[in-house]
Amino acid sequence: MVKSKYQEVLNLGEALNIQDGDVTEDNGILKIKGTAKTQYEKNLLWDKIKSIGGENPKDILADIRVADTTVYHRHVVKSGETLGKIALHYYGDAMKYKSIFKVNSDILESPDLIHPGQELIIPNL
Repeated sequence: MVKSKYQEVLNLGEALNIQDGDVTEDNGILKIKGTAKTQYEKNLLWDKIKSIGGENPKDILADIRVADTTVYHRHVVKSGETLGKIALHYYGDAMKYKSIFKVNSDILESPDLIHPGQELIIPNL
């Protein structure tokens, strides 16, 4: 019953390719665990959990670890993106593009020049 309530979380976990995943249901409580690639992916899972169960859900216990804690995320540039759009997506603030540029200055010559297919580090702020 509770597993079906949180099926969207389980689907997201599959889509994100969560590693070492395990799902059990015990006395009306869904217990999930696994390892996300980055903090951003962990946050996506928690956001989905809270959108279904509320801010402090009592019917799910989640132990989600992060494989790479050195970055917030790794982003592959898509056509039409700018550092500002990418910063807005991850941080909610386009002006944080400067932080992204700074940590990627080894591959970026200018914050105005990024190319589809480039993998950018999205830093922890």
